[in-house]
Amino acid sequence: MPRITVTVDGIRYEEEVEPRLLLVHLLRDRLGRTGTPIGCDTSNCGACTVLLDGQSVKSCAVLAVQADGCDVLTVEGLASDGRWHPMQTAFHEEHALQCGYCTPGMIMAALDLLRENPTPSDEAIRTGLEGNLCRCTGYCNIVRAVHRGAQAMNGDGVSEEREVTA
Repeated sequence: MPRITVTVDGIRYEEEVEPRLLLVHLLRDRLGRTGTPIGCDTSNCGACTVLLDGQSVKSCAVLAVQADGCDVLTVEGLASDGRWHPMQTAFHEEHALQCGYCTPGMIMAALDLLRENPTPSDEAIRTGLEGNLCRCTGYCNIVRAVHRGAQAMNGDGVSEEREVTA
C-alpha cells in the first residue's frame, strides 16, 4: 500500500492508504475529522468541501494518494485560540444554516471564493458557491453570511468573535 504524508489542520500525518481510498474517508475514518460530512459520495452536493493547498475541493472526489505532500484545511481547523473563524461567526450570526449539514462545505468554499475575490457581489457569491447545495435555507442568509464574513476578514466588520463550544 502507498504511504502518504499529509498535513491536516496543521498536524502532519503519515499513513498507509489503499490507492482507492477517498480523501473524505481518510479525514473522517482514519484522522477523526468528522466535521467534514459525507453528503452524496458523488461530488454533487459539496458538503465535504475542504481546502487542499488553499483551494476548495470536494473531498469525496479526491483520492487520499492525490493529497500526498499537501496541506488540507477542514472546518475543524479554522478556529484558533478557542475562537471561531470570522466566517464561522458570520454563518452563526446570519442564521445561514438550518440543519447544518452543508455548512462546513459552504464555509470552506466561501473562504476559497474570498481568497480570489475579497469583496464579492451577491452574484459572485452565488456563482462561487454553486457547487455546494443547501436543501434548507434558500441561500439568502448564506449570501449575507459570506458578505459579513468577508467584511470581518477584511477588517470592516463589527462581528464579534465567539468562543468555540462543544
